[in-house]
Amino acid sequence: MTGETAFEGVLRQIDDSVPFEPGYYNESYLDRRITARMRRRGTESHREYRRLLREEADEREALMDALTINVTEFFRNPEMWEVMRNVLRDLTHENRRVRVWSAPCADGREAYSLAMLACDDDAIDESRVEVLGSDISEEALAHAREGMYHTTRTTDIAEELEPLSDPNRYVDREGDAFRVREAPRRLVTFDTHDLISDGSRGPFDAVLCRNLLIYIDADHKGSLFDTLEASLAAGGVLVVGMTESVPPDRGDGYEPIDKRRRVFRRR
Repeated sequence: MTGETAFEGVLRQIDDSVPFEPGYYNESYLDRRITARMRRRGTESHREYRRLLREEADEREALMDALTINVTEFFRNPEMWEVMRNVLRDLTHENRRVRVWSAPCADGREAYSLAMLACDDDAIDESRVEVLGSDISEEALAHAREGMYHTTRTTDIAEELEPLSDPNRYVDREGDAFRVREAPRRLVTFDTHDLISDGSRGPFDAVLCRNLLIYIDADHKGSLFDTLEASLAAGGVLVVGMTESVPPDRGDGYEPIDKRRRVFRRR
């Protein structure tokens, strides 16, 4: 293509052969993730890396995993979860069925955190709670469905579970391995969904979409927010990341439940 840079050629190859739409993401984010894969493969030029993507299905899958937002933990930002505890108490008191969406859910820890919190709090009727975890990455969803997590040099699962009154009720532990037990698992289902192209789901009583908007190009944040908004029931609760917020032009449609923890109610 005339005038196309080697980096733009890689982006076009991704668009053609990887189930991911690079046009919606800001360029600096894409550059960081692609460069990391190039280093991993010992590839010195974008032109050479584009050839790898054309020829190697394994590399396309590895890049897909690198491009999707898979950084997560149980009860990430614990102060937000204390707000969510009260939200679930109110919702299960007011509704016979409470539907919650974790999107994107990465390896499932946010979805399981919701289920564990519901089971752990006597003021929450967990029998009314249904959690959907969705993600674009099939590999992440396979991990989520397995429900097995390991403590590593950078991840301390026992520490992540400290907000619970008795974590042993919700995970089976063997050494550094933690498997989510049946009580929280029965509240959660997982499904493939691309927030960019697959449209709305629901309606949900609460939607958690944390730390995705910051990676989306400014021109496309509005359409992604349209999807989130269309998935929320009237009066539903929206949770975004600690460095994110409701777009200024949508502010009148939401009231803060806790602005600092980025928890909002749709008017």
